[in-house]
Amino acid sequence: MIRLTQLTKRYGGFTAVNGINLEVPRGELFGFLGPNGAGKTTTLRMIAGILRPTSGTVEIGGIDLAADPIGAKTKLGFIPDRPFIYEKLTGAEFLRFVAGLYDQEGAVVEHRARELLALFDLEEWRDELVESYSHGMRQKLIISSAFVHRPEVIVVDEPMVGLDPKAARILKDLFREYTNRGHTIMMSTHTLEVAETLCDRIAIIQGGVIRASGSMQELRSSAEAGLTGLEQIFLRLTGDDAARALVDVLDA
Repeated sequence: MIRLTQLTKRYGGFTAVNGINLEVPRGELFGFLGPNGAGKTTTLRMIAGILRPTSGTVEIGGIDLAADPIGAKTKLGFIPDRPFIYEKLTGAEFLRFVAGLYDQEGAVVEHRARELLALFDLEEWRDELVESYSHGMRQKLIISSAFVHRPEVIVVDEPMVGLDPKAARILKDLFREYTNRGHTIMMSTHTLEVAETLCDRIAIIQGGVIRASGSMQELRSSAEAGLTGLEQIFLRLTGDDAARALVDVLDA
């Protein structure tokens, strides 16, 4: 459902993403991991059509994003790392607005919006302006907006930020159930425990290049002997020398 071919993004002389090749099939919950500045958010924004690649292609459900951006984006929902929302809309109006962007309206959308608001404990706030929402409530609303039009693919950048434990648990269950029903989710997260327990496959990016990709079993098999946990594999692939140097400094 997501295919990246030699995807590259440069800013002047700096290469943020360097020739990524990646495929995420239907029904998979795919984790996209890396340290700060590794190229995760840049990659996700190119997939969502927010950033234009310097070179390479993005395909969503077999549709080339550059050749048919509207067709590709109709299959896509996007949850950004920061919940920017039109503050002068109510929660219900915002969901209605997003559904309208995908030419969806009427009783089905209203019912779906109510279900999502109730799921995230926002039902009693549905007619309140978004400007009165807390950060966590805005994050819940953004998440709901990504699901309201029932896209085939959802791209998620740091979904757990700002969520309380109950909402985080609900979101994990929602992601799992959504992929079980044949949809696809590509998720970036710094919470390695979430990625290890939730994702079907994982890619680790560093310096704009994918260092490793596969299931946890495949990552363990390709890692050095004794590295069994995702945190150990992640630190070794992305360079844990800094952590070792810090320990040396503290022990000096």
